[in-house]
Amino acid sequence: MNKSDILSRLRAQKVIALIRADNADNLVGCARALQAGGLGAIELTMTTPGALAMCAKVSAELPDVLLGLGTVLDAETARQGIAAGAKFIVTPALRPEVIKVCNAAGVPVLSGALTPTEAYSAHECGADVIKIFPAEFFGPAYIKSLKAPFPKLEFLPTGGVTPETVGDFLKAGAFATAAGSALVAPAALKTGDWAAITKRAQEFVAAANALK
Repeated sequence: MNKSDILSRLRAQKVIALIRADNADNLVGCARALQAGGLGAIELTMTTPGALAMCAKVSAELPDVLLGLGTVLDAETARQGIAAGAKFIVTPALRPEVIKVCNAAGVPVLSGALTPTEAYSAHECGADVIKIFPAEFFGPAYIKSLKAPFPKLEFLPTGGVTPETVGDFLKAGAFATAAGSALVAPAALKTGDWAAITKRAQEFVAAANALK
């Protein structure tokens, strides 16, 4: 699967699950629960202890899951994540060296930004998608405002994405969205309540697909 294929699948998914798991088994179980609910894209954050080992395990066990590595702040972590099987890399801020590594490897990179200057700078550095973070403070209207001067840039709002807002973000022109605890409740992840996670995924999918 090449970069274009991965980006197309992320766009089609409309929602990326942002996860901080306790262990690899929980991550595998969560991934399967999300798939059962219609979502197959996950961002595992580097703030998760043992994230690289988890990434390698899940990539091997669930090759059909679009598993990306998030909260990547430096080039070496990006390299290690790609070697561990991450299908895309996500940063919380503009990190040109991370973008450079991903471009060289042919791996999609979703670069964090907030202001118009940061967003366009990320684009100039070679980011495939601009992750607008934190998006909850400005909401869908901000995405619409950014698309006016930057119609060719792809934006991924992260923060404040819920079944109630996901459609509005997509309608405003978002490439896709990313949701954390609003999608994968920490308690459900910790206890392995996969039914609850599947149900919540279904709610997100229904809301995203309701957009005409």
